[in-house]
Amino acid sequence: MQLLPSIQNDPLLQTNCAAPVLVLGLGNILLHDEGVGVCAVQQLVHDYLFPQEVEILDGGTAGMALYEHIIDRTHLIVIDTVKTGNKPGTIVKLEDDEVPAYFHTKVSPHQLALSDILAALQISGARLPALTLIGIEPLVLKTGIGLSDILSLRLEILVQLTVNCLRQLGLAVEPKIMH
Repeated sequence: MQLLPSIQNDPLLQTNCAAPVLVLGLGNILLHDEGVGVCAVQQLVHDYLFPQEVEILDGGTAGMALYEHIIDRTHLIVIDTVKTGNKPGTIVKLEDDEVPAYFHTKVSPHQLALSDILAALQISGARLPALTLIGIEPLVLKTGIGLSDILSLRLEILVQLTVNCLRQLGLAVEPKIMH
């Protein structure tokens, strides 16, 4: 797990207070499409400017180590692969109670860790954040680097869905001006 460079050096985010909204990209970039969540947050940081109320985190495959990064958030947006049985490249967006209900069938390689973290938050008495899962059906999950063509072509849609979600929360997300 690593903080992406654009937030790692931001003094506003170096306090003990977590930003209220966390965008969390999950995945293993060594398993082709499995790394789509990580690729999405990298593109978000490359293409957009975020207010201090938003933290972008490459969660990789950190599992329960993400607990400390999720606690005390008001909203958690997770980007990940999902195994829904639909054709590769199919995008799903689930919110709040839909997410744990959807996890009754295994849809994400990381769902166990995410479900465990949410359960641990509940047990500890912590407030559960509002939850949005933006997922995409993978094509290739074997060892190798780089997204399949279909996921590469749909990555921008995942990014735009995430930006739209943040804007619907009233957050000013602006595109970076590229020179």
